[in-house]
Amino acid sequence: MSEANERFEGGCLCGAVRFVANGRPAAIYWCHCQSCRRHTGAPVAVFAAFNPESYTVTRGEITKFDSTPGQTRRGFCARCGSTLTCESLPTTDLTHFHVGAFDDPARLAPSTKQYFPEERLPWLHLG
Repeated sequence: MSEANERFEGGCLCGAVRFVANGRPAAIYWCHCQSCRRHTGAPVAVFAAFNPESYTVTRGEITKFDSTPGQTRRGFCARCGSTLTCESLPTTDLTHFHVGAFDDPARLAPSTKQYFPEERLPWLHLG
């Protein structure tokens, strides 16, 4: 399968929200910020960024919350609470999907790119 034809499907825990992204992501990276930790409940977040034209919500709706008004908008399932997306404001030229929301997250290995490394938890060691 060529990179342009790659297809990545995913959704929330309960299945109320489903999405499909086509093509390779613009980036796959780690984020160590406190806001991402609180949103995910995990020590670090891993995102795959797609252009809005590259993905479609095929079932349900991603509920949005401005976690940092004017800067960050987060998306989740209103039914089960699964974390799904993050968008930088005021423009939303990329939608950053949490890698764990994809059906086959092993296909989306992050690069060495890390955002907010100064906020990394001191006990977290990445290979």
